[in-house]
Amino acid sequence: MTMINLYFQVHQPERLRWFYPDETKDLYDRYFDSYSNKQIFNKVASKCYWDTNKTILGLIDNYDFKVSYSITGTWLDQCQRYQPDLMDTFVQMAESGKVEFLDETYYHSISSLFDDDDLGAFRDQVAEHRQAMKDLLGVAPTTFRNTELLYNNRIAKTVQSLGYDTILSEGIERVLDDWKSPNFMYKAKDCDLNLLLRNYKLSDDIGYRFSSRWWSEFPLTAEKWAAWASGAGGDLLNIFMDYETFGEHQWDDTGIFQFLNALPEHVLNYDNLEFTTPSESTKRCDARGEIDVHECSTISWADLERDPSAWLGNDMQQRCFEEIKALEPYVRQTKDLEIKRIWNLLQTSDHYYYACTKWLDDGDVHNYFSHHNSPFDAAVNLMSVITDFKAKVFETLSRKNI
Repeated sequence: MTMINLYFQVHQPERLRWFYPDETKDLYDRYFDSYSNKQIFNKVASKCYWDTNKTILGLIDNYDFKVSYSITGTWLDQCQRYQPDLMDTFVQMAESGKVEFLDETYYHSISSLFDDDDLGAFRDQVAEHRQAMKDLLGVAPTTFRNTELLYNNRIAKTVQSLGYDTILSEGIERVLDDWKSPNFMYKAKDCDLNLLLRNYKLSDDIGYRFSSRWWSEFPLTAEKWAAWASGAGGDLLNIFMDYETFGEHQWDDTGIFQFLNALPEHVLNYDNLEFTTPSESTKRCDARGEIDVHECSTISWADLERDPSAWLGNDMQQRCFEEIKALEPYVRQTKDLEIKRIWNLLQTSDHYYYACTKWLDDGDVHNYFSHHNSPFDAAVNLMSVITDFKAKVFETLSRKNI
């Protein structure tokens, strides 16, 4: 039997406004674009979140259908500000017993790439997310999904130390030596953490290629995809993608909702396929080996390289990141909750993603998501915000005589 873990990432960042100092604003409004965040959230909610959640709830009622989600804290904050009723549909999923919710960093941050010994910022943000999952959904996740599936041995050990038993990452070939396939469960190097690797081909067939007329397999139907899944072999098919695939990245008129509606029926027509969740599947699988990913070889699910270069691939991104890292001890010394919140928000991966200077297909994807005119504008704006925020941190320390 091959178990299908269908997992969705639900995220919206707190986007930066084009920065110009305005002393009349509080720190959040000084740096972040409330108007754009509201407009974009409401647009995506109308195109994706409402319709997809209703579809998923219907499939849960009508089939032996299971899915899993991780929802960022920044999305949760925006949902409660702009469309609080939408949260009720996720509560219904949690109550169904057929949906698993995962933990991650609250701010969808790249704090796992910090070089401090204990990854203190990362730990704090995970704890904040864990509390939000308890408060809003009444769940206590045992599976972890790091931002953009960033993964290495050090991250794995830290995640295990936080009490999780399973982590998700990318099934890129360079970590799958010899006979290894993403369709099996593994253990992390030198710890007992279960590792589930994304089958990026079968995932991207839906998330990326679904409406691509240049693709030799266009159009993709649920029947065709189910046949591929049945013949894939292995214990697991880990199908991970952005939730915005449905209705936003792949528009309604592409047939993506018809595909989702038909998928359970066609999958469950095969005797060797079933839907599970990560925690369920890891209890039923034996690990087929160990995956070793050194810090210098960190993997992710982004771009062709599947590494951290989407966020730290050029000097602009690296300098912004180094400035944010260097502020950590001073932010903590302020003991100011709003300053700490802003510092956490400035670690959100999207700010660095917008400053990526890759070209060709990867560059097109970065530009699609960015609200800036160019990666250079994004980098200049981010550094301007960080520089101003740095001054605010030290003003606070001076005012408190610290």
